[in-house]
Amino acid sequence: MTLKQPDLLLTGLWLLPTAHQHGAIAGGGVAVAGDRIVAIGHGSDLIARFPLVRHIHEEHGLIMPGLVNTHTHAPMSCFRGLADDLPLMTWLQEHIFPAEALLTPEIVYHSALLSIAEMIKSGTTSFCDMYLFAKEVARATEKSGMRAWIGEVLYDFPSPNYGDLENGFSYMNEMFADYHGHPLITITVGPHAVYTCSPPLLQRLGRVAEERNCPFVIHLSENAAEVAICQERYGCTPVEHLDQLGLLNERTLAAHCVILTESEIATLAAHKVKISHCSESNMKLASGEPPAVQLLEAGITLGLGTDGSASNNDVDMFGEMNTVAMLHKIINMDSTAMNAEATLHAATLGGASCLRAKHEIGSLAVGKKADIIVLDLNQPHLTPLYNIPSHLVYAARGADVIHSIINGKVIMHNRQLLTLDENAILATMREIGQQILATRNH
Repeated sequence: MTLKQPDLLLTGLWLLPTAHQHGAIAGGGVAVAGDRIVAIGHGSDLIARFPLVRHIHEEHGLIMPGLVNTHTHAPMSCFRGLADDLPLMTWLQEHIFPAEALLTPEIVYHSALLSIAEMIKSGTTSFCDMYLFAKEVARATEKSGMRAWIGEVLYDFPSPNYGDLENGFSYMNEMFADYHGHPLITITVGPHAVYTCSPPLLQRLGRVAEERNCPFVIHLSENAAEVAICQERYGCTPVEHLDQLGLLNERTLAAHCVILTESEIATLAAHKVKISHCSESNMKLASGEPPAVQLLEAGITLGLGTDGSASNNDVDMFGEMNTVAMLHKIINMDSTAMNAEATLHAATLGGASCLRAKHEIGSLAVGKKADIIVLDLNQPHLTPLYNIPSHLVYAARGADVIHSIINGKVIMHNRQLLTLDENAILATMREIGQQILATRNH
């Protein structure tokens, strides 16, 4: 079989195709043709095979899979720092919901661009987003060249976007039509939570997810207050509630899952539910932390998410990895818990598996999509180097990422965004921040 001529060759000091140190290749490289990886190996061999191909070489570069953020609300960057140091329900009902009532499509578009720029510059190549005005999130994503799973959040009360619920279903169906077959954007079904969605609404959305064969993305058992509300209304926990409604299956991507019993963990595992672990947001809102180690031991697919910038307050997955690994060691009083490779796997191939895309992204292999990042290892905090996954989880920062390739296209080169005008985004968001502040003060 004749190998397709590559368009791009990446070589560096190290290639880490997966989350495992044993697979690292010294002096490794990747050849890309179109949107796919067509060759992996030693850089010198690839250069000899493809001498005329565009070549990006980093003497101190680490080439690795792009990170996968399995749960965020990209437009919430406009609320970054707006209502900090509050409990979840107070933060949500007294501050975020009222602020969201003031959103416009343009605010959401520009705010999504801000988060997307931040994600690209910190090594994320794919993200899963559920929020309001989701068409604007998709528009911003398409402009940037990122890969994303995007859904409009639905709930029982009128939305600042679509108003009455039936309009929400029309809006969602329009998104399915607009992005059918899109190479980078997949539309999801996004009920907000069991305490904001009635059983009939949840079941109706479940049927749509089944018909469309797409992820069913929901906040689940995020804190004790949510569990208490569900028990008061339905006489069961949120996990039991979704189970009784027939909504736990391999399409279900549950964010947070902080409050879980052993039997609920077994139920989630039996139904092949995927979980997005949002450690920093959980900590900041004092929601608690899910039993991540026990979830992995039960065989549950675990990805990492930053949540939105209003409750984190960033979308840097390197920071999220560090927090997850450190936190579960102290929770379990076990320094071997959530080791570097397990944590890095959750941020890459684990995240891809959560989105049912592990055959396409999450690791570097011939035939998979070319979603690749390059880090500069020539840094004081990354020297000396003994174990790459350890460095990535415990020492690396988002700012160490210098190049980003998504779907075979160079999206960032030498930390310069090539598809977005970063200065224009920042200037616009400063203006939007002033508008939001003025509105709140009145």
